[in-house]
Amino acid sequence: MRKQLFFAVSLVIAFVLSSCSKDMVALDPSMFKCNPNPLEVKGGKIDATITGTFPVKYFTKNATVTVTPVLKFEGKEVKGTAVTFQGEKVVGNDQTISYKTGGSYTIKTSFNYVPEMAKSELYLEFNVATKKKTYQIPSVKVADGVVATSQLVSSSAKEIAPVILADKFQRIIQEQQEADIMFLIQKSELRKAETKSADIVDLTKKIKEVKESTNKQVAGFEVSGYASPDGGIDLNTNLAEKREKVTLDFLNKEMKKLKTSVKMDTKFTAEDWAGFQSLMEKSNIQDKQVILRVLSMYTDPEQREREIKNLSVAFKKIAEEILPQLRRSRMKLTVDVTGKSDAEITKLANEDASKLSVEELIFAATLTNDLSQKAAIYKKVTELYPSDARGFNNLGAVNFEQGNVDAAARYFAKALEIDPKSADINFNAGATSFAKGDVAKAEESFGKAAGTSANLNQALGSVNVVKGDYSKAKTFFGATATNNAALVQILNADYNGARKTLAAVAQPTAMTSYLAAIVGARTNDRDAVYSNLKSAVKQDSSLALKAVKDIEFSKFVADEAFLSIVK
Repeated sequence: MRKQLFFAVSLVIAFVLSSCSKDMVALDPSMFKCNPNPLEVKGGKIDATITGTFPVKYFTKNATVTVTPVLKFEGKEVKGTAVTFQGEKVVGNDQTISYKTGGSYTIKTSFNYVPEMAKSELYLEFNVATKKKTYQIPSVKVADGVVATSQLVSSSAKEIAPVILADKFQRIIQEQQEADIMFLIQKSELRKAETKSADIVDLTKKIKEVKESTNKQVAGFEVSGYASPDGGIDLNTNLAEKREKVTLDFLNKEMKKLKTSVKMDTKFTAEDWAGFQSLMEKSNIQDKQVILRVLSMYTDPEQREREIKNLSVAFKKIAEEILPQLRRSRMKLTVDVTGKSDAEITKLANEDASKLSVEELIFAATLTNDLSQKAAIYKKVTELYPSDARGFNNLGAVNFEQGNVDAAARYFAKALEIDPKSADINFNAGATSFAKGDVAKAEESFGKAAGTSANLNQALGSVNVVKGDYSKAKTFFGATATNNAALVQILNADYNGARKTLAAVAQPTAMTSYLAAIVGARTNDRDAVYSNLKSAVKQDSSLALKAVKDIEFSKFVADEAFLSIVK
């Protein structure tokens, strides 16, 4: 009887031991949840939180199980950080799972996104180790695909337009020539020395030059007679008027000698207090400030004169140095000079740019819409005027528009060497850094771009999309109607807003239509999906393959209408 009992007990122990040492079997996928599912790219990363359960009477007491998240895509795989669990009889610091009651656990994982991951699957792999052996539990799929819509943010010149620094070219510029004829006190007769002065000679030369020129013409000719403010008002009025008349007569005779005629506007100023004040401010006369205060305190000419004459020492100097300069007539000739025509500038830009000023040469680039021609002209600016930052900046801007980001970055760097504080050039440098994926450097440059004529908020909004801060990006974009602004509305689930923004984009592109198709997919509007996707693929055939892999359209990939668009 005792032998039979011992045998029975041995069988039970053997059964229990054998049951505890059995390999752990495949786990039911229903025991796992992944958040989010499908996965999503945010800030360039795919973050996921997986909750799982080991069922009751499952976890072998002497086993350790290493669980590894694995993202599989296009025949490749990337492993996340592994987490280890241990049975009740294992000595260690990992989470212990009870054989009798099982246990729940949470795994957080993160992957750096690459475009190939758009069509992917997330698995958990289980590696078991006991004292006697190691083996694998069949892996479990916990999530399908990656929503990579945030990666549609564009850094192109269409979204973040570079600044072209403008020329200062003026078709018509003005030249001025002035001359004075001086008179003796209380006299209005012309003196020969005055009519032969260097100023008068230069004035007549300028008139002759205009007469013989094909691109110059007189815009105005003013003749003014003046009297100094000493003496009575009647005397000064008569003097100023006569000085104006004799000067006009003299000029008319000179015009006859030159065989030309010029319309002259004449006027006279009886008491030239404005001229007096100007000369006083420039002088070193004793009591200068007192005299200037008199001018500001009194407006009556006679009272002014009395107050100033009371300063006897100062007035003597005034009579010697200031008043004689106010007994004059003044001639002011204004000439309009018409510059080269557009055709002339274009021809010289192509054939002999050295004959153009820097302003004319930079202006020449605005006369063509061909980016290659623009680049060639700006290249000449850098060669002929290497100290002007505009040439390098504008050459960089054209290269950026052409998609030559590295070349653009080099030219912007050269422009910053010349003008490091330029808000516009710093903005452009930030745009190239952003296009190259260097978000930190882009933010640094944009931080120096306050006051730029570019759309800085558009750039900062795009940067925050890449960083994954969609709320901040929305604030920067405001009511801007661009693809990137609409993308942020999609990412914030504002689909009505996205529709309105996309409809208002000034120059719609293939991406405008593709984003509209995504809005249709997220709102279950099949007609919107197909019509917009058809438009997108028509403009850019590469979007057909993208749409096939895009999990945004996973509900439509089996539809004939969808397949007919992306085939």
